Amino acid sequence: MSEIGRGPSAHREVSWATLGGRARAWRVLHASWSVAQLWCLGDIWVSALRRRRSGRLWAGVAFLLVEGGALVVGHGDCPVGPMQAEWGDPVPFFELVLPPRAAKAAVPVLAVVSVVGIVALALRRPGLVARA
Repeated sequence: MSEIGRGPSAHREVSWATLGGRARAWRVLHASWSVAQLWCLGDIWVSALRRRRSGRLWAGVAFLLVEGGALVVGHGDCPVGPMQAEWGDPVPFFELVLPPRAAKAAVPVLAVVSVVGIVALALRRPGLVARA
């Protein structure tokens, strides 16, 4: 999350009521994207633990890899952050739901959880699983 134009005062200056149409649409799209990613991450972990595979699972892995690539391009920040700020929303997405320090830690923590989950998929291959 870039520090340019962002800080504690950014939260006081920007509210849903003061956002323009593009910024509101971006927040809704970004929130939907984030929920979908969390769903995919959960599916990866459930699939690894249950040793199951599906087309949906691999689509989820690909989805998270696309996000990972975008974060690499953005050097750990959302690459569309500058555009978001131009649209009148300088508040990084995670700072909408987390305190600034936790928001800054969210990306690396989620990256580690994602990588470990994908590695767990590779190591816990489908096999005979006892069903109750």
